[in-house]
Amino acid sequence: MNIELASQLHCVRCGGEVETTCGDCGPEAPLELRPPLEPGSGPALLELFSQRRLSRRGPDRSGVWRYRELIAPGLPEDLIVTRMEGNTGLYEPRHLNAFAGLSSQGKLYLKHEGENPTGSFKDRGMCVGISLAIAEGAKVVACASTGNTSSSLASYAALAGIPGVVFVPAGKISSGKLAQTVAYGARVLEVEGSFDLAMRLVEEASAHFGLGLLNSINPWRVEGQKSICLELLDDLGWEVPDWIVLPSGNLGNISALGKALREAHTLGLIDRLPRVACVQAAGASPFARYVESRAQGETGEFMIEPDPETVATAIRIGAPRSVEKAIRELEHLQGTALSVSDAEILAAKAAVDACGVGCEPASAASIAGLKRLVAAGVIPPDATVAAILTGHLLKDPDTTVGYHDGTLPGIPRPSGLGRQTVEANLDSIGAALSDLL
Repeated sequence: MNIELASQLHCVRCGGEVETTCGDCGPEAPLELRPPLEPGSGPALLELFSQRRLSRRGPDRSGVWRYRELIAPGLPEDLIVTRMEGNTGLYEPRHLNAFAGLSSQGKLYLKHEGENPTGSFKDRGMCVGISLAIAEGAKVVACASTGNTSSSLASYAALAGIPGVVFVPAGKISSGKLAQTVAYGARVLEVEGSFDLAMRLVEEASAHFGLGLLNSINPWRVEGQKSICLELLDDLGWEVPDWIVLPSGNLGNISALGKALREAHTLGLIDRLPRVACVQAAGASPFARYVESRAQGETGEFMIEPDPETVATAIRIGAPRSVEKAIRELEHLQGTALSVSDAEILAAKAAVDACGVGCEPASAASIAGLKRLVAAGVIPPDATVAAILTGHLLKDPDTTVGYHDGTLPGIPRPSGLGRQTVEANLDSIGAALSDLL
């Protein structure tokens, strides 16, 4: 199928326009799509986006395709695959400020990507990736995943009527994510090893068997994930927060976030750029270590984490594939990267859950990182901060229950929470509720 799209593929390293790979920089060079940008066209786009929010038409109702001039300009609407993804909640739970260390003058917004159709931000990139894969003639689509990408690919492949294959690390994917993937009908291939091994295998298999690869190294995935930032800014009336904090694993989100902000600034949709913070789990933090070493003037190569381990399974990645893009965006936005412990992540998760919002463990890394950065004086206590929650509470129910029951190795049980057994009489119930009555 010959589809004329306005976006052009470019090499991130040299900037040259390419067809499939960069002949000068080699096949390993990362690629990105560049939509045509007309400086000063922001007001007209704002009016268009605002009108679409009121529309009842399919693509207009999607929190991704609403911004399609910046996502996949030129794609015919009859090729768009959508589950009305996006349109996720923006919350301002004031009582979470104290946990994060923000003052009463500070503002903390939670953009909850767990409210997407399959429960994670992955749906934003997947709806674009699957649409373009089909437009380009793919017969089977595939990905490697720690769980959320597999759930999303399985859903959108089923919706589009195309077979999906997912490579997952055996025994290292939560039951909630595995259940979704199997239920939607994807072919699940469990790999004895880490996500990074699964990623290498899916790349080899895609090249050998002609599968449509839909991990975030696919530049169309990044274009879809830009809509997280675009919708966040739209939610805020296109007023820019001081900081945006997000969890980081394979680094597709920071790549997309930075790209969206640069493009929005060029168009005049926003008048300034925020700073950003990428937060990794301490047991899977190669990017945070790399950023810290560069800040100290070291010029060594990026070093992978050979055996990543963390309760935040969605970011349990030791060899992220978007390092070059992420570094570029982080430096452009004067950002930082840091790691937090599993204990800090779960404490932050408990705080988010207790607000009635809830999230999966990896999402809470953003709040744990925010707390650390405020305490260190990097983020002022009166700042306006938007934190991205990437996945739904029910994505990893076993970890949540284990934390509150005190059965996670090395992690103390939080006080005043969890289950308790009572006898079938009012005296026993009264004793259990004595601190509440």
